[in-house]
Parts: sequence; C-alpha cells; structure tokens
Amino acid sequence: MSKIKRRTRARQVALQFLYQLDLRGPQQIEELDAFLRETETDRETVVFARRVVRGVHEHQTKIDQILGGVAKNWQVHRMAVVDRNVLRIGAYELLHAGDVPPKVSINEAIELGKRFSTASSGSFVNGILDKVSQIAAEGGALPTTEAPESATVPQEEDAVIQAAETLDPTPFIQEDLASQEVAPMDPNDALIEED
Repeated sequence: MSKIKRRTRARQVALQFLYQLDLRGPQQIEELDAFLRETETDRETVVFARRVVRGVHEHQTKIDQILGGVAKNWQVHRMAVVDRNVLRIGAYELLHAGDVPPKVSINEAIELGKRFSTASSGSFVNGILDKVSQIAAEGGALPTTEAPESATVPQEEDAVIQAAETLDPTPFIQEDLASQEVAPMDPNDALIEED
C-alpha cells in the first residue's frame, strides 16, 4: 500500500475513533490503542491514525475555537458529529502537521466528508478549512470577531443537546438478530405491489 493510501486509511480510522470519542466522552482516549489493534494491521497506518487522534484530542479546545470563529452561523457543538470531526482532523493537520501540504489536508477532509457524511459536506468542509488554512498561514491567530447574541443557545436547549450527545451509541450486532424469533412474512402483507 502506498504512503498516500495509508494516510487516507489512517484518516478514516481516526475519524471512526474521534466519532466515538465525541459521543462517549474524552475518557475514551484510553481505548485508542485497543481500537487501533482491532481495526488496522498496517503499522504506518496505525502510527499516523494515532498521531491524528492524539493531536486532535490534545489541541481540540483551540481547534474548536478556530472552527467556531470561521464557521459563520455555525457553532461547533451544533455541527453534525461526522462533519465536526472531519473539520477537526483537517484543522489539526493545517495547524500542527507541517509534513502534510495544506491542499492535501483540505482535499482529504473534503473526501472524508463526502464519503462519511452528506453530499453537501464537501463544500461545507472546503469553505471552513480554506479559512483555517489562511489562519494557519498567518501563524494560527484566532479571528477577532465576536459571536452575535443570536448565536447563543438557550440553557434548556443546550441541556437537551448535551443529554443527546452522552447517549451510548451501541452498535447493532448481527448475533442479536439471529437470537430473535421472527415470524415468517405473509406474501399478502407485502407493501410493494409487484408488476
């Protein structure tokens, strides 16, 4: 596998773990090595994925401040979880990974967004990371704009969002399906008419 494909795969693995970390909480970082052992066998891929996850985790506060500053009418905690973590990966690379060219970081993040989120995620990611790359080129200074008052979240709504984000997204296990009894389907109950 080429270095480019390894790094693309490493970003995908990193995104999977950052998604879990985002939903389950920062204490999950302790599970990173076990996750990488179970998910990936290529050593270079594991090394780069670990570097990305640890880098995003270590710099997340500053990364989120920068993302929040450049994302007009968007608060980071209100973004889709996949988009938010794709942006964090791209921003980490732009701000802290000097061995990755900015265009590569942005293009890889766009492709991650398109593949794992929605079709419109690519342009969303591109617009935000383009601004982050400008900040990175200027030395990482935060934008000096204040958030409008309408951007604040009412306390009740914020509590609902936080409660939803702490739910344990237990993955569906195929074995559970096999243990359940399923009644045979009556062909007369079909919802779709056959021609």
